[in-house]
Amino acid sequence: MTSSARNWPLLARFIAREARLGRWAESRGPRAAGLYEFLRFGVKQGWACLFGGLLLALIVASKLWYPPDAALARYDFLFLAALSLQALLLALKLETWDEAKAILLFHVVGTAMELFKTKMGSWTYPEDAIFRIEGVPLFSGFMYATVGSYLARVSRLFDFRFTRHPPLWAIAALSVAIYVNFFTHHYVADLRWALIGAAALLFGPCTIYFKVWRSHRRMPLLLGLFLVALFIWLAENIATAGGAWVYPNQAKAWEMVPLAKLTSWFLLMIVSYTMVGFVNRPRPMRTAGCTAAARVVG
Repeated sequence: MTSSARNWPLLARFIAREARLGRWAESRGPRAAGLYEFLRFGVKQGWACLFGGLLLALIVASKLWYPPDAALARYDFLFLAALSLQALLLALKLETWDEAKAILLFHVVGTAMELFKTKMGSWTYPEDAIFRIEGVPLFSGFMYATVGSYLARVSRLFDFRFTRHPPLWAIAALSVAIYVNFFTHHYVADLRWALIGAAALLFGPCTIYFKVWRSHRRMPLLLGLFLVALFIWLAENIATAGGAWVYPNQAKAWEMVPLAKLTSWFLLMIVSYTMVGFVNRPRPMRTAGCTAAARVVG
């Protein structure tokens, strides 16, 4: 059984030790093995969130301790820190070049949307910055990039496989419609619920298989996308509390991000998933009785 840790040379040296730990847990009985698998799931998720978790920690730490009278504005510090973090992860081989490419792509797509959304008053960046385009500080693109980084890493860590996966051309068409709607709903009807319905039709039949330890577990892919969107919404609450950006309802005092924002994050997850899907093509899960249904159309 090939370990996903081989993707990151710094982790590869621990593969044998981890295997011994797993055998020890198995020898202690099913409860110990189950606990070990649960902990393994948490560690893998934490590793997949490495870039995003470190950036979120920087946002919170700079909100608490960054000197307000510093010569370098906090937003500029966050931009330079994110660049340095990116370079450090690559240098230490904690991130692959494929993941870096996904981060760059998400940075470009996210910054383009940021420029439009801030002009429309959907949210604002209240602090000064030198490294900015119009009203958008450049560190903001890295926040979108964390989603791409997570999806690229998690698909390898959990050896994703699928049955009844929708064709990539179909989800690409849906993603284009979603991205366009993020812009056009300011001028014409908001089609988000129709787009969510289309996503449910496309992804509803699909099952994702993910390997935590010895064997693959499974869940509906639609549920997995929603859970990731929920996690991003929770992270967004932490980021806005850290002053990364401000929604209109937070102008006077911080409030939780409205739960309705989950629909936006869910739709963004579809776009993100599609972009990563063209880099890491979905692979079929071939199990007894579902070989024909497991085919992935690219």
